[in-house]
Amino acid sequence: MILTFSEPVSPLTLRLIAPDGTATPLDQVQLRDRTLVIAAPAGLSPGTQVLSWRVVSADGHPVGGAILFSIGAPSPMAPIAGTQADAAVRALLWASRVALYLGLFIGCGGAAFAAWVAPLAPAARRGISAALLLGLVALPASLAAQGLDALGADLGAVFQPAIWRAALGTSLASMLAIAAGALASGLLALRLAGGFGQIAGLLGVGLAGLALASSGHASAASPQALMRPAVFLHAAGIALWAGALLPLAKALGQTDAAATLQRFSSRIAVIVAVLLGSGLVLAVVQVERPAALIETDYGRVLLAKLALVALVLGLAAFNRWRLTSQVEAGRRTAACVLARIVTVELVLLLAIVGTAALWRFTPPPRALAIAAAQPANMHIHTLTAMADVTLTPGRAGPVHVAIVLMNGEFGPLPAKELTLSFANPAAGIEAIERRAVRGADGLWRIDDLSLPVPGRWSVELAILISDFEMLRLTDTVEIRP
Repeated sequence: MILTFSEPVSPLTLRLIAPDGTATPLDQVQLRDRTLVIAAPAGLSPGTQVLSWRVVSADGHPVGGAILFSIGAPSPMAPIAGTQADAAVRALLWASRVALYLGLFIGCGGAAFAAWVAPLAPAARRGISAALLLGLVALPASLAAQGLDALGADLGAVFQPAIWRAALGTSLASMLAIAAGALASGLLALRLAGGFGQIAGLLGVGLAGLALASSGHASAASPQALMRPAVFLHAAGIALWAGALLPLAKALGQTDAAATLQRFSSRIAVIVAVLLGSGLVLAVVQVERPAALIETDYGRVLLAKLALVALVLGLAAFNRWRLTSQVEAGRRTAACVLARIVTVELVLLLAIVGTAALWRFTPPPRALAIAAAQPANMHIHTLTAMADVTLTPGRAGPVHVAIVLMNGEFGPLPAKELTLSFANPAAGIEAIERRAVRGADGLWRIDDLSLPVPGRWSVELAILISDFEMLRLTDTVEIRP
């Protein structure tokens, strides 16, 4: 058995479920970049089998599915595979991701502010320290959630060694290790003075950007030479901007507020330009086409994030062009108003972080397009004849069908004619018949077929061997939306 994916993967769990529901783990697996070659167990019983698989992709996200195939005649009912994702695990995934973002952005960014812009007010120092500690707590929680999600387990299995082994085998483990270094650097920057503190603060922001560039949908996209630097710059820019908000709000109540604001204002324009430029690159590559902003969950999350970002930018522009000069002139009222607006920006930032964490559950349109272009495959195996049927793409709409016919011993099967019929009784669609044409390469092809709806389609192959012999093979194939 061979599974081919659109990008490199690592296997997590593979099971073969027999017609009677008995599950057999499959551990004889060869990994060849994007392909898993799985050795089938001996003595498979006739009927419909289910290959249940779960792998982790290069971006650290677990993906699962099931493939049905039949030995001999299909079973009246296919065995059931898989379970629904546990809501508590999904909540832990989201909450731990939000906590980690707060540690990297508010914590590391705030520590960099203290090292490079101005000393922190006591309240700001407590808040930055709390964000860094929250990020450290999020590290094991994120790893546990990843392991649970990778194996499709519920929250009660969190202490099982297999959960942690599965998590450590994903790219998230290396990302969390880098994030731990970023958080430790942030804590160190708060305690060191002078040049050492500046180095630690800058290192914390750099490691935060590196951590997020090491794993995730955007980092795994092509071209890597563009996407990973874009993620790094975007994450570092967020940290430098977001981390400054709490220290700035608290500094505006102090006597040296004008000097602090002036130093911050002289740097923020470049940071925002880098942040917006890198964000534009990431959005263009991930979304690909404007319609995907409305049609996909990823696009809708991006629109919600952009709306919040627009509000923050509007407030920042008001601060920059209307209030900054007044604060620098020593007007206390303007400083109080600016402090309140910066606090509102901080609240909006929390909403942005919470919204961005939803991307953990929403593959980007780029990945969806790659998946949609993948073919649907069907293998029918009987004692006298076999057929490999490939429908490209494996989704509803126009499809190209390629068929390889073999005898029971995997040799060529001589056939005079081949006719396929496709039916979807659940959708009320009777048999759609098409005659296949044999090419010079021995493949039989059908080019004028359209399957109008997704779902499970029944397929019958009528193979004319001679004027007196006709073979019929039947099976089902899943067509994606």
